[in-house]
Amino acid sequence: MDALTQTPTNDATDPLAVLRQTFGFQEFRGVQRQVIDRVLGGGSGMAVMPTGAGKSLTFQLPAIMRPGTCVVVSPLIALMHDQIDSARANGIRAASLTSVDTNREETVARLRGGELDLLYIAPERASQPGFRNLLAQANLSMFAIDEAHCVSEWGHDFRPDYRQLRPLMDEFPDVPRLALTATADAHTRADILAQLGIPEDGLVVAGFDRPNIRYVIRHRDNPVRQLTDLMAQQPGPGIVYAPTRKKVEDIAAKLAAATGRTVLPYHAGLPPEERAGNQRAFVASEDMVMVATVAFGMGIDKPDVRFVAHAGIPKSIEAYYQETGRAGRDGDPSQAVLLWGAGDFALARQRVAEVEESRQASERTRLDALATLVEAPTCRRAVLLKHFGEDPPEKCGNCDNCLDAPGVTDATQVARKLLSAAYRTGQSFGFGHLQKVLTGHADDRVQQKGHDQLSVFGIVDAEEAGLLRQVARALQARGSLVSTEHGGLALGGDAREILKGEKDVEIVLPPKRERGRGRRSSGAGLNPVGDPLFDALRELRREMAAEAGVPPYVIFHDSTLRDMAAKRPVSMSDLAGVSGVGAKKQEAYGEAFLTVIRQH
Repeated sequence: MDALTQTPTNDATDPLAVLRQTFGFQEFRGVQRQVIDRVLGGGSGMAVMPTGAGKSLTFQLPAIMRPGTCVVVSPLIALMHDQIDSARANGIRAASLTSVDTNREETVARLRGGELDLLYIAPERASQPGFRNLLAQANLSMFAIDEAHCVSEWGHDFRPDYRQLRPLMDEFPDVPRLALTATADAHTRADILAQLGIPEDGLVVAGFDRPNIRYVIRHRDNPVRQLTDLMAQQPGPGIVYAPTRKKVEDIAAKLAAATGRTVLPYHAGLPPEERAGNQRAFVASEDMVMVATVAFGMGIDKPDVRFVAHAGIPKSIEAYYQETGRAGRDGDPSQAVLLWGAGDFALARQRVAEVEESRQASERTRLDALATLVEAPTCRRAVLLKHFGEDPPEKCGNCDNCLDAPGVTDATQVARKLLSAAYRTGQSFGFGHLQKVLTGHADDRVQQKGHDQLSVFGIVDAEEAGLLRQVARALQARGSLVSTEHGGLALGGDAREILKGEKDVEIVLPPKRERGRGRRSSGAGLNPVGDPLFDALRELRREMAAEAGVPPYVIFHDSTLRDMAAKRPVSMSDLAGVSGVGAKKQEAYGEAFLTVIRQH
């Protein structure tokens, strides 16, 4: 067994002592201690904690302290292997039983022999009788169900195999179970508790705020330029989500050509070897950008993603929160940028009409909530947190609207004129044609259709004409205007209430912005003071990671290297005071890092 897979020589019964000895952190964060104490006391629970809040520690630490093996259920193999690498680096005995593991017999023997702290499995394995029999031959410390929202049909990423977990766990009634998720509203939380047999008093909700993420939402006008600007602001790793495979490959190629950085595609249509290779390259990289469909991400435990961008709208606010949450898991400043177009909402509303009727109302509600977020003139973070039932401050100070407040104008009259034009032209013409009718531009097609004779012809003056496109965008986002099968615009949603004067329409007027590189980045860079020692420590980490075949962050996070550069420890005892340096990492890497520090 290699040096990274030994159990820490620590018989402490105090969770704080184990935290400091094994993980190198001086204090617990947020609700970590509350969750850990419940499990250590033999109770089952569920923790709703935002991404980056340290969910994995809430089962890894009890797994060290409780006798036996913790069975961890995780939905993706890549996610398991990332967590196993990190656990082993801290001296925790971890392994997995998956379809790609070749050392199955060794892992089974270690499980039976009590030589594993953590055993990772996919939910599909839970329903196999052979696996249940295997667990009956082992001493189990607890069950940990990661991404637990997958068990609920109300969740945004339902996985039917998660429903097999309760029958498995019920066969071990004395083994505590811990469900973990970052995204679950009240309805979904109640369903998870019921589906997994966890008592209501075991629910711990840490809150949904990710204060280190800056939320920015913009209309999509030139996505390649907008994303190129973002990459110039953010030199670290990033993820760009695109709606289709074709868009993924197109954007990846254009960004690579425009920036000279490594930009790779990821989608289900790529050969499995290429897809897996691209993912491995991203996990190991310190500056690569992945352009992907939403198939990419849940399996990524990479803490140093500096930005997540959407080149189109996500499926829902829940999906948006989950996807943007992959930025800044290390707590450093990060950015979430959403580029949207009215056509995104038109297409999404068409898709809603195609799902089974019993789901259409809930899907429309989700889409309306997303429209509220993108059109909001107020704090983006407040809109997000209120959606999850929280009562946030009116301003967060770290979103586009708080940093550069947009204007809001009453556009009800322009909206009524646009809706009237859509109705009187037969609800079958696109925006360009309606714009010509309203502004009195009688081209051949307008005249041929007789639309220059309508009462709405020329009723929009020059000042109002400047608002038409923004009004059309807003009406499409909220569903008042919907696309027809042939690309026309028809009345939908609350259009008739607007026409009757029963509803008003306010639109957001974005602040004037400088073209080219953004005026603000999302915070300090990786090396904010330009310390050459920090750069030297990163280079050493890069070399060590390559030699060990693990991502650089498995050795140390950037925050740990910054703390080293600031404190400049000269001895092993000094190094123990650096955040993130546990006993095993100090033993494995300490002398090499101290040597670099002494040379600077």
